[in-house]
Amino acid sequence: MYTVARLALVVAVAAIIMGVGALVGVEVPLLVAAVFGVLIALPLGLVLFKKLRLRVNSQIAAVDDARRARHDDLQSRLRGTSD
Repeated sequence: MYTVARLALVVAVAAIIMGVGALVGVEVPLLVAAVFGVLIALPLGLVLFKKLRLRVNSQIAAVDDARRARHDDLQSRLRGTSD
């Protein structure tokens, strides 16, 4: 969901850039609008989607903790000791 929100923000910013360009009579190439859309959306997404980002980070931490526990368990079984 976080990735989709960030991509939608890039598309929206690029569309705004192209729309403002069309309003002032300047043709903005799609690639230029997309590059500026990415550059503007990066910091903007960090602020706008803070809750989503924090939720993703906590989920990643939980997966890492589980993986680390499985690894430690496997290592102890390979050594022949069990805790």
